[in-house]
Amino acid sequence: MPLVRRLPQKRGFHNPFKKEYVTINVEGLNEGFEAGTKVSPQALVEAGMIKSVALPVKVLGGGKLEKALTVRAHAFSHTARSKIEAAGGEIEVLEFRWVRGRR
Repeated sequence: MPLVRRLPQKRGFHNPFKKEYVTINVEGLNEGFEAGTKVSPQALVEAGMIKSVALPVKVLGGGKLEKALTVRAHAFSHTARSKIEAAGGEIEVLEFRWVRGRR
């Protein structure tokens, strides 16, 4: 194999201002929580759905929500908002202070 292909690629563009999120789908909230529960990033860590609260949490709209939950996260997709509210739940948007150059 040529030397160029054996070495890792060190060229290219890396955006130091990219915002990275830990994502979770709406369907995942059905498994670990009872109806009427407040779901926060810390509760997601305790349930084993995410690893840590170092990065902000974004809820995506994949799947179907069957329980009315109060979901606290840093960002929501439009479909996730509509599915949570259609199930009778509430949304609370949390603040996250971005650090420049954080990966």
